[in-house]
Amino acid sequence: MMNFIIVEKKQNYAEVFLNREEIHNAFNDELINELKTTFLDLEKDSNIRVVVLTGKGRSFCAGADLNWMKSMVDYSFEENKKDSENLESLFQVINSFKKPLIGKINGHALGGGVGLVSVCDYAITHEKAKFGFTEARLGLIPAVISPYVIRKIGESQARAWFLSGERFDASEAMRMNLIHQVTTLEEFEEKSKEVIDSFLQAAPNASMAAKRLITEVLGRRPEEVRDYTTSAIADKRTSEEGQEGMKAMLEKRKANWLK
Repeated sequence: MMNFIIVEKKQNYAEVFLNREEIHNAFNDELINELKTTFLDLEKDSNIRVVVLTGKGRSFCAGADLNWMKSMVDYSFEENKKDSENLESLFQVINSFKKPLIGKINGHALGGGVGLVSVCDYAITHEKAKFGFTEARLGLIPAVISPYVIRKIGESQARAWFLSGERFDASEAMRMNLIHQVTTLEEFEEKSKEVIDSFLQAAPNASMAAKRLITEVLGRRPEEVRDYTTSAIADKRTSEEGQEGMKAMLEKRKANWLK
């Protein structure tokens, strides 16, 4: 039984809630392990085509639980490294999740919470939300989340915000490409549902293949990309789903995954 994660499954997508509302959905070992298990399970569920990650209450995720951090004060270097490796494995699991992942950022995201935002494929928030890589103001650095965040926002923005630990608003988060859409608080639920519906318009296998395409292209040497991309599209064009999509377009009807 899970204590800190709630999963609500709809017809063809799942909403995953961080459920430590009283402490702004902050991380501890139990939440990390539950969230990791949740994503591994959802990847195997063929009925779930899209996953939405959000938080209960007014915050998305405030990073590390202070009581959890307090328990680590006397950890040795080896103990700290092992603990950090467990957190990193969570980000790796979510970042490599095969299905579309929408971040429904319902409130403030700080420290490791911004790390969660950075591993979402699409992130929507509202104008009241605040963000920040606050580690430097605690004498720490955003080390574990840095590979995912820097890929998302780039070196220049990382230099601008990692070093001071200053918080920034939703419009700044969107300007730096951390967030894709900012709404009013009143429209947040409605606009989030529109994003979910938009992702569900895509053919399920093609959507996962498109996500894999990005990883493969960025991870290959330039001379390898041509063969990979031409083979990848040939594979999709001859697949059952690709054939159905092209026929539906030519016959001016809805594809079978929309019925």
